[in-house]
Amino acid sequence: MVDVTIDRLGHHGDGIAAGPIYVPLTLPGEVISGELVGDRIAAPSVITPSPNRVKAPCSHFKSCGGCGLMHASDAFVAQWKTDVITNALSAHNLAAPLRPILTSAPRSRRRTTLAGTRTKKGALIGFHARKSDTIVPIRDCHVIEPALLATLPALEQITRLGASRSATISLALTLTETGIDLHVTGAKSLDGPLRAALPQVQSSFCRLTWDDEPVFVDTPPRIALGTAQITPPPGAFLQATRDGEAALQAAVADATDGAKHIADLFCGLGTFALPLAQTTPVHAVEADPDLLDALTTAANHTRSLKPITVEARDLFRRPLLPDDLAKFDALVIDPPRAGAEAQTHEIAKARVPRIAAVSCNPATFARDAAILINAGYTLDWLQPVDQFRWSPHVELAASFTLHHIHG
Repeated sequence: MVDVTIDRLGHHGDGIAAGPIYVPLTLPGEVISGELVGDRIAAPSVITPSPNRVKAPCSHFKSCGGCGLMHASDAFVAQWKTDVITNALSAHNLAAPLRPILTSAPRSRRRTTLAGTRTKKGALIGFHARKSDTIVPIRDCHVIEPALLATLPALEQITRLGASRSATISLALTLTETGIDLHVTGAKSLDGPLRAALPQVQSSFCRLTWDDEPVFVDTPPRIALGTAQITPPPGAFLQATRDGEAALQAAVADATDGAKHIADLFCGLGTFALPLAQTTPVHAVEADPDLLDALTTAANHTRSLKPITVEARDLFRRPLLPDDLAKFDALVIDPPRAGAEAQTHEIAKARVPRIAAVSCNPATFARDAAILINAGYTLDWLQPVDQFRWSPHVELAASFTLHHIHG
């Protein structure tokens, strides 16, 4: 057994002591005791607690791997996530005015992926334990929408029917305006008897998709994006909470205000393209043609939108070049966690006057931001958004303008 003092939290939310020694579920300033295995104390006992420590509201907290920061006060988490962003910027000698972080409410996550496995007595549904393949069964959750939790009996039935004893299946749930969309992967093949049995759970879901095969569609799932209603492909990415999505949309609208022609890069379902098209023509670029098909269908069935054009293009392999970008006076860019280094270099050359950047990774955002700033852009402001309450994950939106139009 060793005693250590926690110096800081790492990017995954674990406490870090001198060594470094990694200790989960701890906070800076705490003195803890535990068995050191390698560079980790997996089961710490807190000797001197931080004043920022609170009692976790969830009974599953210590075993479930979903929430790594539920033992910390809301004020501490908000400041820590803000510091993650400022530290990422500082690593590139950057700074920006930060707006107050916007944090989603408890029990507001509208999408989640649960794990399911068959047991001798039936089925087990839950989240994985920390750094483990073990499934922790849940009966309550302070993160996800209660309507998603209410599907547990149906998910157990599906798992009993469709999971083999040797595999864990993935159950991706999305709460939409018309019901709950379920996408099952990793299960048995959809043979005749299984297909015939699955409609037993039809009252719980508006759509069930098994890998890439539709099982039933009671009512097509629909998501509201601005004035449009879009039916997402099974398993499509969607912002985690409605409030988080609205915060990002508002920031993007602010950063592109007054533009006459906008390009939305890595547009996905049209989270930003569809609301922006209420006032401004938008060119939406995305690698996944299924997402673009859904976006186009939604746009075609929505009155009073400005024109939306779409382009299927892998922006990692074939970034838009300055000649492609010359027609736009504003850009929205929302890349995956890897960022968009190659595309950002082309944007810097093109000198598009306004850029609204959205990111789920402060480190790659800061790297790409440095490219723009070195090309003459100003980072006007940055909006932190916390859709993943009690997790170490943080998102942001930011506004860039060229010096000659700044202000």
